Amino acid sequence: MCRSIKTLRPPITPEVSEEDIRAAALQYVRKVSGFRAPAAHNREVFDQAVDAIAAATQDLLGSLQVRGSASANRQ
Repeated sequence: MCRSIKTLRPPITPEVSEEDIRAAALQYVRKVSGFRAPAAHNREVFDQAVDAIAAATQDLLGSLQVRGSASANRQ
C-alpha cells in the first residue's frame, strides 16, 4: 500500500516511539485520503483520523505476541 510506512512490530523494530507510531498513522491517512496536507476545513477530521489510527496502532503493538520473544515467553 504505502512503502514509506515502516514495520513497527518488535523485534523488527525493537524501540517503537510514539513519534514512530504517529508518523505511520499520518502516512496512512495521507495515502487513504489522497491529501498530503488537508485544507483548513478538513484539518480537524484529518487530525482525528491520525489520532484514532495512532491509538489503534499502539493497542495492536501492545497486544501482539511474537513467538520466541522475551515478552511472549513471560505470558
